Amino acid sequence: MAAPREETRGLFSQGVRAVLGSWAALQVAVEHGFGGAHGRAKAEWLVGVVEQYFHSNVALELDEVEDFLAEVLNNEFDTIIEDGSLAEVSQQLQLLFARCQRGEGPALTEAIARLARRQQEVGRAAAQARPAEGSSSEEEEEKPEEVMDCSSPGPLPDPSPADDGWTVVRKKKK
Repeated sequence: MAAPREETRGLFSQGVRAVLGSWAALQVAVEHGFGGAHGRAKAEWLVGVVEQYFHSNVALELDEVEDFLAEVLNNEFDTIIEDGSLAEVSQQLQLLFARCQRGEGPALTEAIARLARRQQEVGRAAAQARPAEGSSSEEEEEKPEEVMDCSSPGPLPDPSPADDGWTVVRKKKK
């Protein structure tokens, strides 16, 4: 009986990886460096943490899983998810874990394959959303460069006691 349990436990690990890999919010956070220089490593670490969380806690409620994921994303990726995907991801993880507990290997394999296809789509979309290295935004391209001449300031205004402390600096006429 230990072999099927080990098999489904391994499938659950693959399922967690597929669910998190197909989670657009997490993938965008990783692609855009919200997790810092080690964002990809943190995403890999998250797979093991989520798997351990399910195996260590009995009868998890949906909101417990959501809160756990929200806390990890906030702490590790400085990201707050407000697009409703936390509930969806939590539900997917719970369904996969329930199938694992029931020993439904073929159903797990099929679900993982669907998630893997979705993961590839999400990965392509997240990569396309990331601006190319060295490119600038449209706003920067359209904005003309302003040059200020600070070589001869001219007479400075004499601050009076009623003055609020601000000095107006104007551009030199061309």
